[in-house]
Amino acid sequence: MIELTKEINKEILADFNKNLNQDATNNVLKNSVAQVGIFKASENPEAKTILNPSFNVTVDTGKVSNQKHSGRCWLFSALNTLRTEFAVKNNLKDFELSQNYLSFWDRLEKANNFYQDILRTADLPVEDRTVNYLFAGPNGDGGYWQFAANLIKKYGVVPNYVMPETAVSDNTTEFDDVLGKLLRKNGIELRKMKADKASEDQIDQRVQAMLAEVYKLCVYSFGVPPTEFELSLHTDNDKLIEESKITPKEFLKRYFTMNVDNYADVINSPQESKKYHQVYAIDTAENVVGGDTTKFLNLPMERLQELAIEQLKSNSPIWFGNDVLEDSDRKKGYLMGNLYQYDKMFGIDSQMDKGVRLDYQQAHLSHAMTITGVNLVNGQPNRWKVENSWGEDVGVDGYFVMDQKWFEDYVYDLVIDKKYLTKEELAEYEQEPVVLPAWDPIA
Repeated sequence: MIELTKEINKEILADFNKNLNQDATNNVLKNSVAQVGIFKASENPEAKTILNPSFNVTVDTGKVSNQKHSGRCWLFSALNTLRTEFAVKNNLKDFELSQNYLSFWDRLEKANNFYQDILRTADLPVEDRTVNYLFAGPNGDGGYWQFAANLIKKYGVVPNYVMPETAVSDNTTEFDDVLGKLLRKNGIELRKMKADKASEDQIDQRVQAMLAEVYKLCVYSFGVPPTEFELSLHTDNDKLIEESKITPKEFLKRYFTMNVDNYADVINSPQESKKYHQVYAIDTAENVVGGDTTKFLNLPMERLQELAIEQLKSNSPIWFGNDVLEDSDRKKGYLMGNLYQYDKMFGIDSQMDKGVRLDYQQAHLSHAMTITGVNLVNGQPNRWKVENSWGEDVGVDGYFVMDQKWFEDYVYDLVIDKKYLTKEELAEYEQEPVVLPAWDPIA
């Protein structure tokens, strides 16, 4: 082991204190930070003015949803984009689709996908980074737009009343713990079966038995997903939409014109390691065996902005992936670049550009929300309206305001109708993707 010799000694500490005490303002700042915290002490006082919740381009949306203590933001946002068309067409402003219904199938499908990934990598040592990554998170409730699209196409959708939330779907911590232990144990067994040269039939039978256990856990926790249901909805103008018996896939086909296959994931990742106009995929970033691959077309930020404005002008909301943990005030619903001016307060410089933040683990795609409006000044955006899935007690009835700098700095991923892409961009999106490792920062 290399011995480190550059220790902090008394002389260095004395110098630190001398420099600190020379500036009288340090005592004032020290007291302020200690009493109210770093963010509150450094919040930009102009935030309320800059983030005025008024927009001249908006999509007609209703009451926000609430994912509560779960990581299903990606699914809530996807269903929010899907429900908007149905709600407007049928005069049902606050209509909501069942997130719990698709969450059930997501967890079962992810279990199967995990088992297949374990079998695919069974010849690799347990210390291999991909194997380690798989066992580190065998079945979380996070995901991407394409995860939702795969589930919607395979299982259809149902109104919220058909399969409402449960205590477990509202708080997935315990379920994640129990299921994670089971999957890891089963994954170890599958690796041993492969090492012992078990036949394909033996492995298939064992995987099916393992999935039966997962199915039972899902039923106990989330309820039994319906194969058919009674459709009965009163519209806001007191008309009745009803069918005595309809399946989830029939409901999707008859009542929704939005085709999830018509949408493309475009990202802004200005890293030296990634090219613009190149399509990428993430290894192991799948939820449905046999489903479509999650892939992203990397484009300049200016192009993402143009596409977002065009889609909003057609009255269509936008699923977007972002880093909500940066420069945000959850209670006020603020998303503002340099919202917290702690660099000025402390006299430090912690700023990095977007590509560097991604390269060095400062940036993370931590959340998904829905853009539902924009304010344009001379054709250029200065703020955006955001539908979150954290309930009505945050922001303005659950809606957030995002300024243009936050959009540029912390928005990484937009889901855009392919009709807005150029022929060249469509061709780029349809190319064979460059596959990135599972731990890539855009994952």
